[in-house]
Amino acid sequence: MRFSLLSPSSSHARAGLLTTPHGQVPTPAFMPVGTQAAVKAVTPEDVRNTGATIVLSNTYHLYLRPGIELIQKFGGLHKFMRWNGPILTDSGGFQVFSLGHMRKLTDEGATFRSHIDGSEHRLTPELAVAYQEALGSDIAMVLDHCPAYGESHEQIAAATERTHRWAERCLNAHTRKDQALFAIVQGGWSAELRRQSAQTLAAMGFPGYAIGGVSVGEPKALAYEAVENAEPHLPKDKPRYLMGVGSPEDLVQCIARGIDMFDCALPTRVARNGSLFTRQGRVSIRNAKYRELDGPFDESCDCYSCGAFSAAYLHHLFKSDEILYHRLGTIHNLRFILRLMEESRTAILAGTFDSFARSFLDGYKSTDEETRIAQKGKWVAAREARGLDA
Repeated sequence: MRFSLLSPSSSHARAGLLTTPHGQVPTPAFMPVGTQAAVKAVTPEDVRNTGATIVLSNTYHLYLRPGIELIQKFGGLHKFMRWNGPILTDSGGFQVFSLGHMRKLTDEGATFRSHIDGSEHRLTPELAVAYQEALGSDIAMVLDHCPAYGESHEQIAAATERTHRWAERCLNAHTRKDQALFAIVQGGWSAELRRQSAQTLAAMGFPGYAIGGVSVGEPKALAYEAVENAEPHLPKDKPRYLMGVGSPEDLVQCIARGIDMFDCALPTRVARNGSLFTRQGRVSIRNAKYRELDGPFDESCDCYSCGAFSAAYLHHLFKSDEILYHRLGTIHNLRFILRLMEESRTAILAGTFDSFARSFLDGYKSTDEETRIAQKGKWVAAREARGLDA
């Protein structure tokens, strides 16, 4: 893997080019989430047509079903899911730690019970690396300990120290030369722990760095602070990846803070639930005003859904619970996010990102904090009920 910065900027925002064995990724970049080797409701061709150059899959889910060995038999994850571009695989650590009473942590690793059938399994830093090497992803993630929002300073400090020890073990276990291994900065809401984590991991010489432990129920301001506390201590010539962030306003805010890569299931999840992105904010397709609208949902959008179908048709599909809506809504939201990445990159290269960001954020109405946290809580509860499926 190679990473080159194309535009030194007066602001923190960066435009770069990430080169992997399966292609190039212009940054800033958003990775659609294909948890189980599929981005929900859409084909790989659909995903590519939205402008995506890289996708994310999850090792925990693929390990449990269909199994790492089976994917190997099919020639690796790229061939199995028919995606010929770059893939990043998460280690599965976040999913394991989300299991609560169904898992037990020690310094050696995690013992957990499958959310599918209750069978017992073991995950260590070495196994997390071995599974991802077998999958053949372009970028693999270390196993980390992600503390929950609301844990004490002592608990967060212990999780951060464990993350550092596990990162070193992952680095020592990693052997695949055509795969990059990224570290994950932890530290919760402590500026000092974030600084220490970034500095400790940077000294290990990883080819890329993620900032983890956000999007776990905290107020947005704390997530931005976590980025601000870690970013100055990460190598300038290595990619920075903010895990689990995908709201349009958050993407622009964190590009402005020096982040290069993002992933999140939010754009596809809210699409399936009837919420579509516009430059003014999220809009519900179930709104009665769309019932007879003989025109695209968003006239400014160049996605397949807006180009081929009327807003009235999308409204009808959603109200009729037709599966086709899931595909069309997902295409729209992914294209909105990927287009936002493209526009941000263009503005960075032109030296106009600060004004672009101000204009976008002034016009975009964010979901209010109380509603956002309530929606997140409902999603987490539903997700746990159906088995951690994003």
